[in-house]
Amino acid sequence: MTSTAATISGAVRRATDAAPIFAVEQLPPAQHFIGGQFRPGAGSETQPLENPATGEIICEVAQGVAEDADAAIAAAVAAKEAWGRTLPKQRSEILLAIADRLAENAGELARLEALNTGKPMMVAEDDINGSIDTFRFMAGAARSTTSIAAGEYAEDHLSVILREPLGVIGVVTPWNYPLLMAAWKIAPILAAGNTIVLKPSEQTPLTTLKFAELTADLLPAGVFNVVTGLGPVIGQRLAEHPQVDMIALTGSVNSGRAVARAAAETVKRVHLELGGKAPLVIFDDADLSAAAESLRAAGYWNSGQECGAGTRVLVHESVAEQFTQLLVEQVGSLVVGEPTAGADVEMGPMISKAHYERVLAHLDRAQADGAKAALGGGALEGPGYFIAPTVLVDVPAGAACAQEEIFGPVVTVETFSTEDEALTRANEVPYGLAASVWTRDAQRSHDVASRLDAGTVWVNSHLVLANEMPWAGFKGSGYGRDLSAYALDDYSRTKHVMHNKAR
Repeated sequence: MTSTAATISGAVRRATDAAPIFAVEQLPPAQHFIGGQFRPGAGSETQPLENPATGEIICEVAQGVAEDADAAIAAAVAAKEAWGRTLPKQRSEILLAIADRLAENAGELARLEALNTGKPMMVAEDDINGSIDTFRFMAGAARSTTSIAAGEYAEDHLSVILREPLGVIGVVTPWNYPLLMAAWKIAPILAAGNTIVLKPSEQTPLTTLKFAELTADLLPAGVFNVVTGLGPVIGQRLAEHPQVDMIALTGSVNSGRAVARAAAETVKRVHLELGGKAPLVIFDDADLSAAAESLRAAGYWNSGQECGAGTRVLVHESVAEQFTQLLVEQVGSLVVGEPTAGADVEMGPMISKAHYERVLAHLDRAQADGAKAALGGGALEGPGYFIAPTVLVDVPAGAACAQEEIFGPVVTVETFSTEDEALTRANEVPYGLAASVWTRDAQRSHDVASRLDAGTVWVNSHLVLANEMPWAGFKGSGYGRDLSAYALDDYSRTKHVMHNKAR
């Protein structure tokens, strides 16, 4: 498909240094990591990996088959009893050692992430730092879990609550934050005493494979396994396999549905972190400059390929024109370019040609429906899959661009008249991952936040995360918690043991 969206010239900063961002000899083995070592797959097919900033092929990675998933599951099953019986202190020390190993190799990991995804270095470096902190937080959380106090709740009987690992957990991670989303899963799963078989996105497996290479000597064989390949093959096998005790996925709503259907056959637990369409409800008393400045990052970080991105502005009609002008000024100053084009590059390309064309098709449809591009609105010239940072205004009620997840550098602006109207429209989308409220009225901020149907609601801020706090969605955005001590609850089970102590 070729989009008819306009091409906008002269906005992508290109690299001037001929030196590669990552040396070929430093790439991780392009194989599966099973039972503590890299090994070729049972099949012969490979998947080419493309640098989306240039369109060049980086390397080819093994495309796994069901037999590869089965081998990894067998390794995880063999390792689960011994790992599950380790003390929290021991698991904590290993997680801290992993964090240290990642920190020692942070620069290399950031460059590899930028190569595979096209991310600007500032985004890739933030991802790696976040991954490191995730392991450090979970190392502490592993040693401080709490539950109902042991006690006598029935006469002459002492009740004790045990927290146990689930066993083998299958993990499917997305292409937008390859190592960070893997860390969000790996750290709490290991902290709770489980073993893992992880399928990274077929488009962006390199930092996950590098993680396996860097940490191979820190984890017992079989505790952490990676199988590369396609979702309908490897993800499906993990979801349906009877020896996988839980399947955890970060991805699209359609991927979540497929995993949940497959998992239902064995009645295994499912953890889903899916899409979003986060509204920003901006009232007439808000600090409009602060809101526009915040949205410059919150709407366009990682090129808008972010499930919690602020993508849908609902602004009071009395200040809409002023806010839109401020937003266009902010977004218009974003630096778009290749990862090696400078430390100040803020926005890179779409992840692939297919996704690039999908986002452009959304822009075509939006403008055909009557929306107007106050900024951007099309592709950027030259190699790679770059789309201009876009602000859409005059968005008709119910337009697809304001209802569906575009997953690109596109923010829509709509107006409202009353608070009830704003809340109704903010909640009308099928997603419920994140939202934000902008107002100087403290009482209004508490009330409106409580009425927004989203797992995370910011007040006078957007897209600020902390490992201590949970990240989870409502409605079509899935269920299950990432981050925080609550994640340990998701990846463990509680057992009640009651002792008769009558004498």
